[in-house]
Amino acid sequence: MDEKSWNRLLRRIEDGLVVPVIGQQVLTCGKNNDSLQAQIAQYLLKQYDIEPAHTSHTPFNQLNDVVIQIKKEQEYDLQDLYADIHDAIKRLTTGPDAHIPEPVRQIAAITSFQLFITLTPDDQLARCLRERCAVNEIIYSPYLPTSEGSDLPSDWQARHGEVQLLYLFGKSRAGPMFAVHDEDLLEYVHNIIARGSHVPVRFLDELQQRSLLLIGCNFPEWLSRFFLRLTKQGRLLDTQRKREWLIESNCLDKNLIYFLESYSTGTKLISDISPATFISELHQRWLARNKAVEHASSSKAETVPRGALFFVSYCRGTDSQSAAALIESLQSQGVSSNEIWFDKNSIEPGNDLRNRILQGIQTCRYFIPLISRNADSLDEKYFRREWHEAIERSKAIQGRTFIFPIIVDQDFKLETYRCIPHEFKQLLIGHAPIGQPDEQTNAALKKLVRSERLNQNHA
Repeated sequence: MDEKSWNRLLRRIEDGLVVPVIGQQVLTCGKNNDSLQAQIAQYLLKQYDIEPAHTSHTPFNQLNDVVIQIKKEQEYDLQDLYADIHDAIKRLTTGPDAHIPEPVRQIAAITSFQLFITLTPDDQLARCLRERCAVNEIIYSPYLPTSEGSDLPSDWQARHGEVQLLYLFGKSRAGPMFAVHDEDLLEYVHNIIARGSHVPVRFLDELQQRSLLLIGCNFPEWLSRFFLRLTKQGRLLDTQRKREWLIESNCLDKNLIYFLESYSTGTKLISDISPATFISELHQRWLARNKAVEHASSSKAETVPRGALFFVSYCRGTDSQSAAALIESLQSQGVSSNEIWFDKNSIEPGNDLRNRILQGIQTCRYFIPLISRNADSLDEKYFRREWHEAIERSKAIQGRTFIFPIIVDQDFKLETYRCIPHEFKQLLIGHAPIGQPDEQTNAALKKLVRSERLNQNHA
């Protein structure tokens, strides 16, 4: 791509007109630059005591090849493979030796993107995005339970400080609810064509209005044609305002290249650089164009504690007095003001502050949501988003306290609150009437502070 092409692409991205589609070729890491697909395939071969096939597996489609190999060599119910693959993904992406690929971090750091699509079932992209904002995960699978279907919210553009992430072929779990081989892909596509179960219609409609950045997707030829047609309102031959960039490191099928050159001239093929190199350059160029905005945001953020010891979350319209009293109690235990996240604003936060609030939740040591009947009676307030963001982060934390809910009403009757998240009810809940911790709660807070000071001394 020349300078003009880069500038055109960046302008579209900054105007919110481009959706990145992240494929298997982006998920490479380690000394040998192995793909996640290859690592999962090797894991399965070891699990089933199978010697690798004499012929090499297809790059970035090794999982499909290994599933076929297992099917041929062993009488095994393929339905049970999904749990084993889910276990492999968890071990490889969240274990002690796990390392999120740098291209994933770089694409997630481009804040101009509001919509994302991942073609892989792991949650590495979601975790990177949560380091800067809230993430609404939309999982498409024909086999999800009825209650779990979701789509792009109708008000997604008004949800500042939140990105929308679509798992186009399902998200990893212990059941057969994500695609692992080519026949799975066919069924997912057929379900979309037939408008079957859980098709994210609103999300697909938005794709028809926007340009696509297809990075390392590794689609088979038939799926490439279908996906490009699915995401356009009219025929590929029709002149439209949107376009696609197709970045692939593997040699594309000659028939696909001929087809695109003949019928989809709006699709630009980029094969002279790898997807990882493309993302790296895109990230550098975007930062260079937006460094003034980024610098201004970081300067404002300096007044807000990052990596705070305590994040106090409360309804500003009802519980400001209780929150202020609790802050005083924490400070009396030696916690400095810059170790506490405490937003005194009485109005809903603006876009920039929302981003910093969500970053604060992702970097704090302890999250303290204040519960009251007045707040509980409110159907829609920003503190509820803070609570759910903390719950999402807590799923990756084990072995220590992270969320410590505190009731600030005079009486302690947990059963009277109708909107407390179920996850909170499973935790130790403190009591601090009008922000004044009772003896047990005060002791629990002191224990948290003492534990952190010991960690700091041993660091």
